[in-house]
Amino acid sequence: MTDNSHGDPDVMGTIAVWRALGDIADPELPAVSIVELGIARGVACTSNECVVTLTPTYTGCPAIRAIEADVRSALAKITNAPLRVVTLLTPPWSSDWIAPEAREELARYGVAPPARVVQWSDRSQPVIDCPNCGSSNTEELSRFGSTACKAQYRCRDCREPFEYVKAH
Repeated sequence: MTDNSHGDPDVMGTIAVWRALGDIADPELPAVSIVELGIARGVACTSNECVVTLTPTYTGCPAIRAIEADVRSALAKITNAPLRVVTLLTPPWSSDWIAPEAREELARYGVAPPARVVQWSDRSQPVIDCPNCGSSNTEELSRFGSTACKAQYRCRDCREPFEYVKAH
């Protein structure tokens, strides 16, 4: 990893890589980055190699190849070091890895972030808030939205349809 700043080049290179990854928008949720979604899991840079670990939101996520290409393109601009992109499926991606600011950005973008869960006496029930009006009076229209990681919902109050990023 080449770096003209002072300090350990491996540490400085790792910081630069994380910054570059933070600028890569998720292809299916372009309002947030792959870092904010928790898809970019790890970075390990040495003077000989840079390894970036990615975990897709779903095992068969078709966007992972596009994300990998975006990572390679972004990092080619900041380093000459060999790059290895590793797709890690264990542990599986969790919606808990979505950064709090990304949840807010998803709602501003019109996509409901993963739901909060309300505990009832015998079961838990997710509450999906409408990203348009904020109402929790919503209904599921389809278990799958435009991608496998999203579902299609509608607000019963404002009547607007919206996508919801599934919690898992």
